[in-house]
Amino acid sequence: MATIIGNGITIEGEITSDEEVVVAGTVRGRLNVDGPVTVEGGAVVEADVGAGSLSVGGTVTGNVSASDRVDLLSGGRLVGDVKAARLTIADGASFKGNVDMDV
Repeated sequence: MATIIGNGITIEGEITSDEEVVVAGTVRGRLNVDGPVTVEGGAVVEADVGAGSLSVGGTVTGNVSASDRVDLLSGGRLVGDVKAARLTIADGASFKGNVDMDV
């Protein structure tokens, strides 16, 4: 079962979870998740993110570390360094930062 941070909700601080997290609102601080993280279109994450995998359809500003993969979807924006085994950037996505795939 996923934890959903709904549209219109802002959370500031550190979030830690063992399961999937879906962000539709705003998160500021730090996000540590053992499972997948999904940042939906229109969502804003101003945090360092550690996750099993990350899918970005909204905006992420911060460094990202994923044990599996990071997917930037069309319309997604990521500003920060990425450390992951795999990275995909869809047409229409925006990325500014460095990539380290030596995980």
